[in-house]
Amino acid sequence: MFKTIAIVLLMGFVAWAYQAIQPPPPKICGSPDGPPVTAPRIKLSDGRHLAYKEHGVPKDQAKYKIIYVHGFDSCRLDAMPLSQELAEELGIHLVSLDRAGYGESDPNPKRTVKSTALDIEELADQLGLGSKFYLIGFSMGGQAIWGCLKYIPHRVAGATLIAPVVNYWWPGFPANLSKEAYNQQFLQDQWALRVVHYTPLLTYWWNTQKWFPISSAVAHNPDIFSRQDKELFPKLAEWVKHAAHTTQQGKFESLHRDLMIGFGSWEFDPMDLENPFPNNGNAAVHLWHGDEDLLVPVTLQRYIAGKLPWIHYHELTGAGHMFPHADGMSDAILKAMLLAEK
Repeated sequence: MFKTIAIVLLMGFVAWAYQAIQPPPPKICGSPDGPPVTAPRIKLSDGRHLAYKEHGVPKDQAKYKIIYVHGFDSCRLDAMPLSQELAEELGIHLVSLDRAGYGESDPNPKRTVKSTALDIEELADQLGLGSKFYLIGFSMGGQAIWGCLKYIPHRVAGATLIAPVVNYWWPGFPANLSKEAYNQQFLQDQWALRVVHYTPLLTYWWNTQKWFPISSAVAHNPDIFSRQDKELFPKLAEWVKHAAHTTQQGKFESLHRDLMIGFGSWEFDPMDLENPFPNNGNAAVHLWHGDEDLLVPVTLQRYIAGKLPWIHYHELTGAGHMFPHADGMSDAILKAMLLAEK
């Protein structure tokens, strides 16, 4: 009798555990129980839809065509500031997109770093941005730029990574350096990233359970932001308005899958990449980072810049993670990429 009860209890526990780690299905935009479609979208070759927003001058008048890739917990509506004056002066047409699962872009349960790069290429083709286009990726969006430099370098006219999130498990990092940087993170984030990297099937459960502290980024813990970041918060008021829209299809296919891909095992190491523009004039890859970024340790960016000497590295004293929103900063970033201004 005792053995039978034990088996029944064990089976019950296994069934409960299985249910606990299963994320709910996404509420796909345009479906009967999903949010409405309000943005322009393209239909990708695999049937998914990708939402986007256009900024600056009309593309048929533009000299420079740029695709902007948003970061973690944001969407196409949160593109870096682009003044109409600069857009008209230089002839800039900028397209921001919702990465898969965010905003109004359909989720992709098979999403990878490579699939995001191919989504970007298909967006450029369907919008007629030409054989080559510029790329800007902020924070987690920077990982999409690494993917483009790996999988579609022939389509890239120039690229900029802004405070790009780094994967501590990229093999190109010396073990002592990545460990030191990893240990600088809050203990709760160390645990959250361990779960994501080693047991990705538990990512949803970990970030929704109530027993242990979850990822600081998922929990919107303000302590992950620097002094300068907090001073810039008033400039990010629009982001707050978009918060519900950003994850309206479900946090698993947006936030949680972002963590799983960003900190999972990659098919390539960015530090093995070769210069995509060896003989192409002013075309270059730029990397911008603040030395007081509490989200992404600056020591890792310095190592990447040293390992890849063809990267134009810009380190900003006193800057945190959100420095692109400081006065004049976005113009400086754009001019560096487009005009090779220092």
